[in-house]
Amino acid sequence: MTSDRTETYLNALLRELCALPSETEWVEFKRNNEDPQSIGEYISAISNATALCGKTNGYVVWGVDDSTHEVVGTSFSPHDARKGDEELESWLLRLLTPRIHFCFYHLDIDGKSVVILEVTRAAGNPVQFRGIKYIRVGSYKKKLKEYPEKERALWRVFDEIPFERMVALEHLAEDAVLKLLDYPAYFELLELPLPDNKQGILERLHADEMIMPCDAGGWNITNLGGIQLAKQLDDFIQLKRKAMRVIVYQGNSRVESVREQIGSKGYASGFEGLIEYINNLLPRNEVVGEALRRDVPMYPELAVRELVANALIHQDFFLKGTGPMVEIFSDRMEITNPGTPLVAVERFLDSPPKSRNEAVASFMRRIGVCEERGSGVDKVVFETEFYQLPAPVFEVTGEHTRAVLFAYKTLNDMDKSDKVRACYLHACLKYVNREYMTNSSLRARFGIETKNSAIASRIIKDALEANLVKPLEDDMSRKHRKYLPIWA
Repeated sequence: MTSDRTETYLNALLRELCALPSETEWVEFKRNNEDPQSIGEYISAISNATALCGKTNGYVVWGVDDSTHEVVGTSFSPHDARKGDEELESWLLRLLTPRIHFCFYHLDIDGKSVVILEVTRAAGNPVQFRGIKYIRVGSYKKKLKEYPEKERALWRVFDEIPFERMVALEHLAEDAVLKLLDYPAYFELLELPLPDNKQGILERLHADEMIMPCDAGGWNITNLGGIQLAKQLDDFIQLKRKAMRVIVYQGNSRVESVREQIGSKGYASGFEGLIEYINNLLPRNEVVGEALRRDVPMYPELAVRELVANALIHQDFFLKGTGPMVEIFSDRMEITNPGTPLVAVERFLDSPPKSRNEAVASFMRRIGVCEERGSGVDKVVFETEFYQLPAPVFEVTGEHTRAVLFAYKTLNDMDKSDKVRACYLHACLKYVNREYMTNSSLRARFGIETKNSAIASRIIKDALEANLVKPLEDDMSRKHRKYLPIWA
């Protein structure tokens, strides 16, 4: 794995680590231990111990004497090392659960080779290597199961510290903070006057927990500050994979992509630009009405906005190596985010709002990207009904949640599943609005003429057989019968 750590930063880091009076639970010094199994165990142990110690990163350093902390050099070269036919880094990553971020760095100190392995703290779950969790006890590496009190303490750390409060970058000078964060956008989005001095800016960012004082002096930028306000997400090692990825494909499959772009800004400061970029990529339809021709987007702009916002806000930041993604095909667009939803997908419309990233969601509400009452999916369904599009799909695929918007189809081109899904979501939307689905309302949803009411009746019958809707009253005539979603 690679990173943007500068040589100046790494030299300063090495001086700090060597200045420690002894090895700690989050720092290990070695000379030439190149055993891949041992390195993997140390990554697990250091990562878990780093979380327990409240640090952002832990380290294994080759080429430094573990008793005197003098630079003695090492012959270890991680970028040339292999385990069997596999590169060392690839082998280590494959056997770690979860796949945390780690980086090897090489330094030359007065002609002596030094290697620093930087390991991200465990978050959400203890880190395992080959199915075994390790921990540091003093300067020794041990199996975590042998120290149940440390395992209990580690789980308490996971429960108490949400992703947003963790440190993205630490020990920064004031000017470095202001260089990394788009603070003018922060004040503009909140409609606040920009302070006329650095101290006022920093105090406001601190009040919103975008930055926090560092124990060693200067400031730490939190994950919340980085993910919302980063000028360049690439400047934040742990966050750059969380940038929104937008891919346009040729046709309706993933065989050939014609364009791909990865977002660079924080979610809050870059949201409007992201939505504009996506909308400009979407196909458009020509509509003729009252002698006026105009191009309209294939998908309602409000629906796109809501689904992209949901993907950013509700993702599981603790899943490594993955991020939110928008994929645009000739016949649909798919919006995917890491993490399974906290409520069942079939209950998205009526469930109270629930977010695993409350600080991210709260700030997005304050700047008007989303609403407190959690009506985003309601709006998506309403918009697809208003434009008589096929109903959206909400699904869980492995560890990810996906929403799919479909291009326009005539009713005749929709298959049975399209019609039944639309009927169910129509019943849900009516129910959350304190109304009921009827044959008449479903005809309006699909644009079915009154004389063809039998078509709507057939769709309702299919939805009843699929156990997705139910009648409000069984004894009412079919013509005037009202329907509810099955869970109501």
